[in-house]
Formats: sequence, C-alpha cells, structure tokens
Amino acid sequence: MTFAAVHALPSKEIRTLHTTGLDLSRGTLEVRRGLLRRTLCLEELTHQLAAHWTTYRHQRWPASSNPHLLVSQKTAVDPDHPAVSIGTLSGALPRGLTLSGLRQDRILNEAAKTADPLRLMRLFGITEQTAMRYGTAAPRTHRQDASMIIGAVEETTHQGRR
Repeated sequence: MTFAAVHALPSKEIRTLHTTGLDLSRGTLEVRRGLLRRTLCLEELTHQLAAHWTTYRHQRWPASSNPHLLVSQKTAVDPDHPAVSIGTLSGALPRGLTLSGLRQDRILNEAAKTADPLRLMRLFGITEQTAMRYGTAAPRTHRQDASMIIGAVEETTHQGRR
C-alpha cells in the first residue's frame, strides 16, 4: 500500500517488484518499467515496512525462490514464480480504497504543492503529458476545495448573524 500511497507506483509495478531490487542498506528500491529501471529512495516508513516484510517473508517461506518482493501463500511456493494477483493486493486494502486511487491522490497532492511537471516526472516516473494534466488539475481541485470551505464559512457566519 505504501508503494502506491507514498511512491505512486502503479499496481503492475508493485506486483512485479523483485527482491533483488530492494537494497535496505542503501534505502533504495529498483523499479522496472519494461526495459527502463528507476531507483526509488525509500523514506523511513517504507524502509521500515520493507524491512519487516522481508524478515516475515523469509521466516514464513524460507525455501521460496520466487523472485518477486511481494508474495502470497500460494505464489511463494509456486514453481512458476508468478507475481501476486491484483486481487491479493486489493484485498489487503481497507474497504473503499484502491491502488490506483491512492496513486492518483499522491500525484495530485504533489502537483498541488509544486505544479512543476519536471518534478512530477522525476519523482513518479510519469510522462510529460501526464505530468501536465496533473499540474493543471491540481490547482483547480484546490480552488474548488477552497471555494467550498469559504462558502461553508460564509454560510455559518450568515446563520450566526440571524
């Protein structure tokens, strides 16, 4: 979940992360996107969760040769080494949350802070077009939120004067 909520990784990339891409001593994670590779610097929360997960994974399935970082009871011992299913990942989320929703919210939140498409591209590995769409969508979203808050405050103020 933190891979989507913090690093805005798409579910396919989360499912296909490899154990060899995780370097806890350096605090990095290599993400593969086709032939491209991108290195994420893990902040404290993701680093701690990754460390706990790898310890648990090794204790629970010590003989597993599945190269994927995230495994389930079924995929850990499968000789074909499949990635976990999207259903398995989705089932780990609280009701009402989706990986794509967490990813979109994270990018939108960052876009609201910076509105710099280059920063969004570097941080999340998204295309220029996608970065531009988030950059233009974020301020509008926050203006709407601000308008709703101002409207609610004005309504409350007017009610208090009556």
